[in-house]
Order: sequence, then C-alpha cells, then structure tokens
Amino acid sequence: MEKSATLIGRILLGHIFLLAGINKIGAYTATQGWMEAMGVSGMMLPLVIALEIGGGLALILGFKARLAALGLAGFSIASAVIFHANLSDQIQSIMFMKNFAIAGGLLYVAALGAGAWSIDSRIEHSSRTSSTRTSAV
Repeated sequence: MEKSATLIGRILLGHIFLLAGINKIGAYTATQGWMEAMGVSGMMLPLVIALEIGGGLALILGFKARLAALGLAGFSIASAVIFHANLSDQIQSIMFMKNFAIAGGLLYVAALGAGAWSIDSRIEHSSRTSSTRTSAV
C-alpha cells in the first residue's frame, strides 16, 4: 500500500499546481491584473507559472520531489498569506486553510521523499547498483 499511496498522493498534490499553472496561461491578463490588485507585480507571473507547472510535474513524476515539494510548500504558504488573508470572508478563509493543508502534505514529501514508484527512487537505485559494481571491481 505504501508504494501506491505515495504515488497517488504525489499525483493528487501535483495536479493542483499543474492545472493551476496551465489555467494561468489561459487567463494570463486577468491573472496579472489580480496579482497587481493584491500588491504583487504582474511581472512575477511567468515565474509563478513555471513553478506551478514545473513543480507539479516534478512532484507527479517523483523527480527531485523533495526540492519541488519544498518550493511548492513555500509557495502555498506565501500565496495563502498574500492572496487569501481576508479571514472574515468564509471563502478566503477556506482557501487560506487549504493552502496550509497542501503545504503540510508537501512537507511530508519533502521529509520522506517521493516513494518507491518515482524517478528519484530509480535514480537512487541505479546509483547504488553502479557504486556496488564499482566497489566490487
């Protein structure tokens, strides 16, 4: 169950960011305007899109998953504080808590790794196998 749970968990966490990044491309001007209305430069949008798409894909594939998870956790917390801090608005309060909950799940990935069914695991296994062969020679 551990192998499938870590894979499914990564997919569930990663797809949120992947889809969010893709949606921002489709609504680029509106997203820029919203960012600027919240006091964040619209010039940051390409970086946000790259982080969401790149980090989401890395998490799904389990490639550099610890690093991707740390980056996305920090992004989730920062975006909660910047964009969803109006806790008197029930929707914003829920979005704030959702971002922190997602950050919690991402911190688990950062702490424990991507799991057995990941590119990281294959790379680690491959390097262990080749170093065993090298030391045997």
